[in-house]
Amino acid sequence: MLEVVTDRPVRQGSDYAELSRRIRSAGLLDRRPARYAARIALTAGLFAVTWVAVALVGDSWAQVAVAVLMAVASTQVAFLGHDAGHRQMFRRRGPSELVGLLAGNLAVGLSYGWWVDKHNRHHANPNHADEDPDVGAGALVWTEEQARATRGFARWLARRQAVLFFPMLLLEGLNLHVASLRAVLGRDADGRFRTPMRHRTAEGALLAAHTVLYAGGLLLVMSPVKALVFAAVHQGLWGLYMGCSFAPNHKGMPMPSADDDLDFLRKQVLTARNVRGGRIVDAALGGLNLQIEHHLFPNMPRGNLRRARPVVQAYCAERGVPYVEVGLVESYRQALAHLHEVGRPLRTG
Repeated sequence: MLEVVTDRPVRQGSDYAELSRRIRSAGLLDRRPARYAARIALTAGLFAVTWVAVALVGDSWAQVAVAVLMAVASTQVAFLGHDAGHRQMFRRRGPSELVGLLAGNLAVGLSYGWWVDKHNRHHANPNHADEDPDVGAGALVWTEEQARATRGFARWLARRQAVLFFPMLLLEGLNLHVASLRAVLGRDADGRFRTPMRHRTAEGALLAAHTVLYAGGLLLVMSPVKALVFAAVHQGLWGLYMGCSFAPNHKGMPMPSADDDLDFLRKQVLTARNVRGGRIVDAALGGLNLQIEHHLFPNMPRGNLRRARPVVQAYCAERGVPYVEVGLVESYRQALAHLHEVGRPLRTG
């Protein structure tokens, strides 16, 4: 759900400045309000249909199938929050934040402010182990240094992380909810909030409303046991879908260090990969399959990313900048191969 400032100064004559001029002259940074109005209506309609289905199916084990559908709908709603955070829909902050708060906090229970802060740092320094929170040491490790620093269960996990990667994504939904709550409420030793957040009170209220409406809606129409199973299937598959949408983008790509001196164009292109596919892949992955274009122009409307692709690809060829694009299965293979390689010292040491 992210808000990344992209109107940053670049030096005259830089490679990025010339690419930006070509993209702007092609009108690819122009907002597309009608297209987004249709996308919002369609996605909100799908989300609403899943809740209508919950009510109609009632106290039945067929709710498991509804939970699968709701996982898809929830991820599509989260993609809308992502676009709003990047101001792909609106130029003004107010409408963007409103959509982000409703899509993130209220609809799916994910803190918009926390995600904005986290994703800003990712976009500023993608795949940088010390600067990008997406490749910081955690349940997974992304560098051999991180792997060697693990102890106990974390070390056991790091040895096997490639095999366990997809099963672990089933817990990502729970992790996102917990991280959101900690971001809204968490304070440091001096009593100051750890995560910067413009609308903390509203975020807390919307997260609380989400929890009450979600739990209450399930318990109103089904038994506690069925409600628990529904939530487990929904949240597990939502986390899996979210993880599978983001994993192909950077995992296994070069990880620059503080010693590397990369300009903006190369910092963004060299650390990202695109996933091949047509409009169906675009819809399934929320446009994140066009990751190179997205990282170069985060506020570009999702519908323009595919149109920008040949412009960016040709420009990278002109400048001799490697432009990586692979199939979806190959993207996962490369990501898993990286995770496996990082854990090698723990398996052979």
